[in-house]
Amino acid sequence: MYKSVNDYYKQRFGCKVYKLSLDGGFTCPNRDGTLGTGGCIFCSEFGSGEFAEKGNDITTQLENAKLRVENKNKGGKYIAYFQSFTGTYAPVEKLKKLYYEAIKPDYIVGLSIGTRPDCLGDDVISLLKEINLVKPVSIELGLQTTNEKSVEYIRRGYKTQVYFDAVKRLKSAGIDVVTHIIIGLPNETANDAVKTTLDAISAGTNGVKFHLLHVLKNTDLERDYLGGKFECLTLENYAEILKKCISVLPPEIVVHRITGDGAKRDLIAPLWSADKKMVLNYLNKYLKED
Repeated sequence: MYKSVNDYYKQRFGCKVYKLSLDGGFTCPNRDGTLGTGGCIFCSEFGSGEFAEKGNDITTQLENAKLRVENKNKGGKYIAYFQSFTGTYAPVEKLKKLYYEAIKPDYIVGLSIGTRPDCLGDDVISLLKEINLVKPVSIELGLQTTNEKSVEYIRRGYKTQVYFDAVKRLKSAGIDVVTHIIIGLPNETANDAVKTTLDAISAGTNGVKFHLLHVLKNTDLERDYLGGKFECLTLENYAEILKKCISVLPPEIVVHRITGDGAKRDLIAPLWSADKKMVLNYLNKYLKED
């Protein structure tokens, strides 16, 4: 088996911990014209923040998010999670205000930020190092794949070496890193997914999030899917590849996610992924089999 994030949080914080997804009002260099305007080919209009709170100040977002899940987390604590778009893509003065507001409540035990490896200037890493002395900080990096043909296809917008450099700089500052990996990208094999996992390990990642490639409405990936350019994985195929990826993980690396799911209202394919409970039950059972 693997080291789950639930076990890791209980070991580190002494209780159950939930993430509260926030929207810091960020955009992305792959959307604002700096690198491109369309974003990554799979990314929704919400910048992967479909389940994040919207609109209000950070304190209000935290309270609203906490209200929605506190019945499931009695006696537990929370991590403030900047999930939408690129969570370090702003002037450092703005970031400092947002991050410190997010960690202020007593029920917040840590800060998690989703971002790109090419949006981590020295001033940003210095700020993260400062905050990490107050409450633990982790950075989630969207690597997705190290297959260079796939990198171009998904319009990731940075070279893989940028990821390696970012992990090195973050680790030098004492910041934990969680790496996002997509399983099932068009024309990729199980070997590609395993290689990406091994590359993340060699970079020094502390944790991984495995995502099923799913197709959402109003994305360029939807266009290619409907045009018959690729097929999505079956649940059985996904489970097989996931197990191979997890099998190469050292025991100290934390698995933060074993699949990813989009909002049901926007899901085009694979439709089986909409039944999250069924999927998780199947995957957990399959991963325990010899």
